[in-house]
Amino acid sequence: MSYLGIEFGSTRIKAVSIDEDLNIISSGDYTWKSSYQNGIWTYDLKEALKGLKIALSTIKDTENIQSVGISGMMHGYLAFDKDWNLLTPFRTWQNTITSESAKQLTELFGFNIPQRWSIAHLYQAMLNGEEHIKKIAHITTLAGYIHYMLTGVNAVGIGEASGIFPIDSENLCYNAEMLKKFNSLISNFGLPFSAESVLPQVLVAGQNAGNLTEKGAELTDNLLNIGIPFAPPEGDAGTGMVATNSVSPKTGNISAGTSIFSMLVLEKPLKNVYPEIDIVTTPSGKDVAMVHCNNCTNDSNAWISVLNEAANLFGAKPNTGELYTKLYKKAFEGDNDCGGVVVCNYMAGEEITKLNSGIPLVMRKQDSNFTLANLLKASLFSSIATLKIGMEILEKEAVKVNSFIGHGGFFKTEGVGQKYMAAALNTPITCMKTAGEGGPYGMALLAAFLFNKNKNLEEFLESEVFSGSERTTEHPQNNMVQGFKKYLEDYKKMLFVEQKATELF
Repeated sequence: MSYLGIEFGSTRIKAVSIDEDLNIISSGDYTWKSSYQNGIWTYDLKEALKGLKIALSTIKDTENIQSVGISGMMHGYLAFDKDWNLLTPFRTWQNTITSESAKQLTELFGFNIPQRWSIAHLYQAMLNGEEHIKKIAHITTLAGYIHYMLTGVNAVGIGEASGIFPIDSENLCYNAEMLKKFNSLISNFGLPFSAESVLPQVLVAGQNAGNLTEKGAELTDNLLNIGIPFAPPEGDAGTGMVATNSVSPKTGNISAGTSIFSMLVLEKPLKNVYPEIDIVTTPSGKDVAMVHCNNCTNDSNAWISVLNEAANLFGAKPNTGELYTKLYKKAFEGDNDCGGVVVCNYMAGEEITKLNSGIPLVMRKQDSNFTLANLLKASLFSSIATLKIGMEILEKEAVKVNSFIGHGGFFKTEGVGQKYMAAALNTPITCMKTAGEGGPYGMALLAAFLFNKNKNLEEFLESEVFSGSERTTEHPQNNMVQGFKKYLEDYKKMLFVEQKATELF
C-alpha cells in the first residue's frame, strides 16, 4: 500500500508517494510560475491540471495508492458561479491589492485579516464594484479547487480554511460571530449570498473529504483508481507543519523558498492584534502565529542566474546544484555585516514593511567593501530580513518555542541556509532529511493519517513518523548574529529608499 500527496506550489507542482512505513518511494514534478497580467499575479488553472498529470506520470505503482491529499499555496481568491465557471482570473497570495478591505475587516473583527486572505479579496471586489461579484456562488483556494475537480466535494482542511476566514479553534469551524458581522457589513450591497453560503466546508485532519470520481480520474489520465479516498485539502503552511513535525504547542517551522514564513504553534492567544502576524491553525485546529513574507529567494536566484551567464561566457557549464552550493558557501567569506552592501529582495510588496509593491535594489556605501562574497551574503541576508522584522513582534509577546525546523529551497545546500537563519533569529535551526520534500510529503502523511484513527495527529507524527528521523542542527554563531544585527539596521534604513523607488516605477 502507498499514500499520495500532491502540492500545487508557487514554482512546482509536485507529487510524492510514501509506503506503508511512511517512507518516500517516488516523486514527480512540473515547473510553472505565476504571470503578472493587468496588475494581478495569477496562474492558469488549465496549466495546473496539465501539471497534475505530468507530476503523476512518474509516480510508481499508482494502482496501490490507498489515499490521496491535495495541497496548494495558501490564500488568494478563486471565485466561481453556480456551475463552477471561473469568474475572474485567480488572484494569488502575491497580490497586495486589498489594503482597504483588509484594514476595514481587521477593525470590524478585532482580528488581523491580511491582504492575501480570501475574504479580503472578496470584500475588496465588492468595494471595487466588480461585475463578477453578482454571480458568485463559491469562493475557494487553489487546493480547494483541485480537490473539488477530483472529488466533487467543496471542502478544505481547517488549516487552509484559516487563510480564507477566521477560525473558531474550539469548535473547529468558521468564527460564527465574525460571519455575522461580515454578513451585516455586506448587507447593503444587495448580493444574493451570505458568507457561509459561498465558503467551502471546513474539515479537520483524519476526516474523509470525498473520493475520486470518474471525472476526477480522467483529469489524472486515469493514473489513479476511481473511489480512492481523499484527505481534507490543505495549504502549504499546514503541510509544512506536518512535514516538520511542528504541530504541537511551542514547536515551529520556517519555510523558505519563493516566499518565506514562520509558524509557531501557540500555547495561549496573543495579547494584542498585529497586522504583521496572522493567526491560522494546524491541520488539527490548534492556533498558530504565522509571520508571512512574500519575498525570499527570487532575487538571489536572479543574481545566481546572472553569475551563471558570466561563467557561460568562459565556456563553463556548472551544474545548477553545484553552482548554488559554491556561491552560498562563498558568501561565508563576506564581512559579518556584508561590508556596507545592502540588498532589497522585493519583487512584490510586503505587508510587514507596509509596501504595496516591490523594486529589487542593491545599495552600497561609498566606502563599502563591494565583493562577490559580500553581494551574495547581503542577498541571502535580505531573503530573511523581513521575516526577522515580523519575528521581533513575537519576541516582545514572549512567545515560547522549543524548536525551529527549516525546510524549503533556502535550506537545500546543507548547513548553509541553516547558519544564516540561526544567526538572524539567534536560535538553533534544525533540518530533517525528509523536510526537503516539504508540502507534498506532509500531504502524503495527512493522506496516510486517514487510516490511523486511534491516534491524534500529534501522536501519529511523533510516534509513527519522526521518532527516528535523521536531522542536523546549526546553532547561532556570535559573529554572524552580530553581523546580521548590523545588516538589519541598514536594511531598515534602506526601506525608505525602496518606498520612493516603488513610487517612481
